[in-house]
Amino acid sequence: MKEIDIKRIEKAVLEILEAVRENPQREGLKETPARVAHMYAELLEGMRHEPSEHLSSIFHEKYDEIVLLRDIPFYSICEHHLMPFIGKAHLAYLPDGKVLGVSKLARIVDAFARRLQVQERLTDQIADFLMVNLKPQGVAVVLEASHSCMTIRGIKKPGSMMVTSALRGIFKKDSRSRSEVLTLMHVDRQ
Repeated sequence: MKEIDIKRIEKAVLEILEAVRENPQREGLKETPARVAHMYAELLEGMRHEPSEHLSSIFHEKYDEIVLLRDIPFYSICEHHLMPFIGKAHLAYLPDGKVLGVSKLARIVDAFARRLQVQERLTDQIADFLMVNLKPQGVAVVLEASHSCMTIRGIKKPGSMMVTSALRGIFKKDSRSRSEVLTLMHVDRQ
């Protein structure tokens, strides 16, 4: 994957500062172009990595009940306004002979989230990746996030939360399985 062009981002940020009629040479702004460039490199590091890097811990197990990791903190950058959206991911799968190391689930979320994204696509990418690589009986992914592009600008609705889901396999086809996994994702939550 291509490296991020830090110097080019610095020039673009300098141009933005000048376009909003700021003095990029004043004390507080002198290093801002470099800071912003390094921030984007960090926030978008998923663009330089493949999620498959996190498949090293697949174990063969006869476990045949739901595996759920919930409340995984994540952040991403909305591709429409280049503003962050921040939330929690809930991932579940019904194994068919293979389980993934628990920390790898969180790493897979980050690998997809740390890119220019929309929440709907992010949800689908995680679900599809787990279905293809683990080949489970089913996958359920629910993301809840607050989008700064609508909480601090535009309509300005702080506290609003967008929820997206992606169901695959048995969780999409069987209403009892779907109900069970969604209940587990939200048990003890208020």
